[in-house]
Amino acid sequence: MPVLGDVARAADVSVPTVSRVLTGSKFVAPELRERVLKAVSDLGYRPNGAARATRSGKRSMVAVLTGATSNYGYSKTIEGIERAARQSGMSVIIAVLESDADDAVNAAIDLVLSQPVAGVIILEFDRPGLVAVKAFPRSIPLVIAGGGTRRPAGTTGALLDERGAGKDATNYLLSLGHRTVHHIAVPTMGKHSGRTEGWKAALAAAGAPIPRVLHATWEPASGYRMGQELAALGDVTAVFCGNDDVAIGVISALVDGGKRVPEDVSVVGFDDQPHVAMWRPALTTVRQDFQDLGARAFGLLEIIVESGGTPSPSTVKPELIIRDSSTAVGSPGN
Repeated sequence: MPVLGDVARAADVSVPTVSRVLTGSKFVAPELRERVLKAVSDLGYRPNGAARATRSGKRSMVAVLTGATSNYGYSKTIEGIERAARQSGMSVIIAVLESDADDAVNAAIDLVLSQPVAGVIILEFDRPGLVAVKAFPRSIPLVIAGGGTRRPAGTTGALLDERGAGKDATNYLLSLGHRTVHHIAVPTMGKHSGRTEGWKAALAAAGAPIPRVLHATWEPASGYRMGQELAALGDVTAVFCGNDDVAIGVISALVDGGKRVPEDVSVVGFDDQPHVAMWRPALTTVRQDFQDLGARAFGLLEIIVESGGTPSPSTVKPELIIRDSSTAVGSPGN
């Protein structure tokens, strides 16, 4: 890729002149300006954000370390970070953690540290994120964005109280008269997610049987396989799924297995992705505001960067959204 010096040589001007043209910081004679812009066009030069990563003498770039970029929660959280950063005149770079292996995590951290970043936000939705939090040097301002209410010592974070939301979803299903609630968990950064912990805590508090946890991936096809297993049990009347994609797979499998949703089996998801309100039956789910999560994470990081202090963590409990995929035991049609 062409650099600033290449543009200067092609336009036969100095590097500071090129910089002044691109930033508009000082007047440049029209003839020189035209030569610089022509060289930029001919070479296909794109200004390097790192070269402009100062604002009032302060670094103005933040980095996001994430285990994925396409999954719903990840992408919306990053979107929230980017939007908040733009409003503050800051730019964002993203480094993907390919796995939780030490070499992969260290490679992503090295990439971030090679840039003039003001601070870092790590998405702690999975094990790669958890490992990165533990490995990242504390000399750089760090904020965690993720689910749960716990965080490593010496860090702060924007959090989603998944445990509380998992309890709410399970208690709601129990309130409909279901004897117990089966659970399909999605991949986690530890042994159990907050969603699973909340489900188990609610059943234990109610004195309800605690079924074996089924483990799915993030994909609807995985939910379909779990749904087939539940349909074959015969006594399943309520299912709490670790995310919406899994819930949709479960519903498809239950229907294909001769079950009616919600008349025979109530199903609840987690996330409230945009398409689930259009699903039939419309999915009862837990709404997580990931864009707000990203904005809160950036706000905490900005406080650290500007003041050097460590603000208290920001925790929000996701909201249960009741739609058509759940109903009371004994309601018409059961």
